[in-house]
Parts: sequence; structure tokens; C-alpha cells
Amino acid sequence: QVLLVESGGGAVEAGGSLRLSCAASGSAFDTYVLGWFRQAPGKEREGVSCISWSGATTSYADSVKGRFTISRDNAKNTVYLQMNSLKSEDTATYYCAADGIPKEIGGSWSLDICQYDYNYWGQGTQVTVSS
Repeated sequence: QVLLVESGGGAVEAGGSLRLSCAASGSAFDTYVLGWFRQAPGKEREGVSCISWSGATTSYADSVKGRFTISRDNAKNTVYLQMNSLKSEDTATYYCAADGIPKEIGGSWSLDICQYDYNYWGQGTQVTVSS
């Protein structure tokens, strides 16, 4: 079992920045594909950014490319999401996820690590951006 605890959410004005952190328990952290997902009221959950176990591969939603940066520190069992130039549409509950497993979509294996099935989820942290 892996426990994920997010922090760093809050309220910020448009154009501002926040840095989300997700601390994980367990000894296999450095083998996990990790991700940040978000869900706004009335909307489906979407993958924001994901990172491979080594950090060599990252994935970003088109809506956050150039503004958000995902990183991980395996020595600290922590994954981060630096969010800059925040917009009102970034308002959502942000969830950390771990242990992404490739899944088959439409007869093909997913190439986007944010489309993997994730086995562990945090409780979420709220991000509110006012315009």
C-alpha cells in the first residue's frame, strides 16, 4: 500500500504561481510512474502532467504546456508540480497518482503515460485561481 499526501494548493490570482507537492510512503517510489490529475466541478478528471520513474519522460496536457513543470525527487519520495501563469480555468482539485500501468486503448497500448491506469491516489488539494 502506498499513501500519497498532496500539499501546496490554495487560492491565487490569475497570473500567479503555486507549487504542489506529493509525498509518498513506501520503498518502491523510484520505480513508479507518477502523475498529477485534476477535476473541476461538473467536469471529468483529466491528466495534467505525468513523469516516468527516471524523469526522462514527461507528459503534459496541451492546456498547461509551457506553464506547468513536473519533477520528482526519488530520494525524498516526492513529486512536484510547478504551476506558473495560472488561469481561472486551472481551478480544480488536483490529485497525485502513483504506479501508472500501461493500458490498452482501442487495440493499442497507450503511449501517453498520463493515460496509464494508476493504482494509488491521494486525497487531493484544491487550487482556486481568481481572475
